[in-house]
Amino acid sequence: MKTDIGIIGMAVMGQNLALNVESKGYSVSVYNRSEYRTREFVEDRAQDRDIVPEYDLEGLVNSVARPRKILLMIKAGSPVDKVISQLIPLLDEGDVILDGGNSNFRDTDRRIEEVNSEGILYLGTGISGGEYGARHGPSIMPGGNEEAYEIAGPVLEDAAAQIPEGPCCTYLGPRSAGHYVKMVHNGIEYGVMEAIAESYWVMDRGMGLSTEEMSSVFSSWNQDMESYLVEITAEILEHKDKKTGEPLIDQILDTAEQKGTGKWTAQNALELGVPVPTITAAVDGRFISSRKEERSENSNKLDFVTETELPGGNWLKKIRSGLELSIYSAYAQGIYLLTVASDEYDYDLELSEIARIWKDGCIIRSNVLGEIQEGLNNEPNNPNLLFEEPFLSKAKDQMEPTKELLAAGKKAGLPLPAMSSSLDYLLAFASENLPANMIQAQRDYFGAHTYQRRGKEGYFHTEWMEDAN
Repeated sequence: MKTDIGIIGMAVMGQNLALNVESKGYSVSVYNRSEYRTREFVEDRAQDRDIVPEYDLEGLVNSVARPRKILLMIKAGSPVDKVISQLIPLLDEGDVILDGGNSNFRDTDRRIEEVNSEGILYLGTGISGGEYGARHGPSIMPGGNEEAYEIAGPVLEDAAAQIPEGPCCTYLGPRSAGHYVKMVHNGIEYGVMEAIAESYWVMDRGMGLSTEEMSSVFSSWNQDMESYLVEITAEILEHKDKKTGEPLIDQILDTAEQKGTGKWTAQNALELGVPVPTITAAVDGRFISSRKEERSENSNKLDFVTETELPGGNWLKKIRSGLELSIYSAYAQGIYLLTVASDEYDYDLELSEIARIWKDGCIIRSNVLGEIQEGLNNEPNNPNLLFEEPFLSKAKDQMEPTKELLAAGKKAGLPLPAMSSSLDYLLAFASENLPANMIQAQRDYFGAHTYQRRGKEGYFHTEWMEDAN
C-alpha cells in the first residue's frame, strides 16, 4: 500500500509535521540521512501511527503514491540542492517536490526552473509556527507551480492552522512567491522581537521592575494585543532557572543569533528601494549583540552610567506606546515591501490573503493582522498602512508618548534602535519637506548629477565652484 506523502528530514520540524499530517488521516513515509534518527522516531513518537520508515531515498520515493508529493524539511542552502539532484532521477513526470525550509527566494527561482525542465513540479513552501505549530497547525505559504498546489494543496491545507475563514494556507503565486512571503514574515518577526526586547530593557534597566512585575505587564497588555510574541515574553519572564532558582532570563547571554531571513529582507528592501528601518534596526541589533567581547571592552570607555530609574511617571503607558508604534511599523513596512515586490517579480500577491493566513499558526500572529486584513480588503490608497485607518489614529496617539520615552531612554543611556527607527519612519513619511535638497545639491556639486527646482520642470546643474569664485 502506497503512502500519501513522503517527508525528508526528521529533525524537530520534520517529525512534528509528519505527526501532524498523519493525524489528519494521511499515511506518511519518512526518511532521514542519519538512519538512527528515522528509526528512533518511528519506534518512539510515531509508534502505532500510519508512518512508514524508509532508509534510502529510492525506498522513500517508491513508497509514495503517484503523483508523488515529497516534502523536504532540511537545512536551507546546498543540502537542498544535493537532495534535489538525488531525487530527480528517482521521480516521474508530474511528481511534486516541496521545499519546506527557509530557502532564499532566489534559490527557489533557480530550483524551480531546473526541476521543471525535468518534468517535475515544485513548490517553495514557507512554514511558520515553530515546533508547536508544526505539530498542531502552522501557517503555510506555498508558491511555485499552480499545478503542484492542486496536487499537494489539500494535504497542506489540512495540516495548516484552522480559523473560521479557512485554513492558514493558500497558493500565493508563481515561482518563489511562497518563500518570498515567508522571508518578509520573518523580517516582521525580527522587528517585533527587537521592539519587545527594548520594552523589556526599559522596564528592567530604566524602571527597575522585577521579572515577575514585567511578566504581569506583558500579560496584561496581551489581553488586547493577542500577540504570540508578547504572550511568550510574559512566560519567559516568569520562568525560573532550575539550578539557581533565579529568573532564567538573567542567566541567558545577551547575544542573539539569526538564520539570515531578516537580513535577506533588509537586503532585498534596499534592492527595491523600499525603506524598512524597523526591520533593519532589528537586524543591526542582532549583529551588534553578537559582538559581545567588543561591547564588554567598550563598556567603560564612555562617561555615562545607565540610570536605574526614569524621571517622572506613567512610563508603562509610554513604553506600550513605543512598543505598539514599532509593531505597527514593522507590519506596515513588511506589507509595503510585499506590495512593491509583487509588481517587481510578477507574483500578483493577494495581500489580504497573506494577512489572513498569518492570523494563526505563525510566529507573528496577532490581532493586528485582522485590522491589516480588513484594511487591505478596503483597497487602501496609501501603500504605507500607517497612514490608513485604523493605524493612522493609533500612530497619532502613540507618537508623543514615544517621543517622551525615547528622550528619557536616550538620556538614561538605553539604546532603543527599533523604537527610534519606527518613530523616524513615521515622521519622515509625514514630512512634506526633508533635507534631501542638501544631499542633491552636494551630488550636483561634486558629480554634476543635476537637481530639480521647486515649481519648475526639468533638471538643472550649477557650476558651484565657478559661482564660489
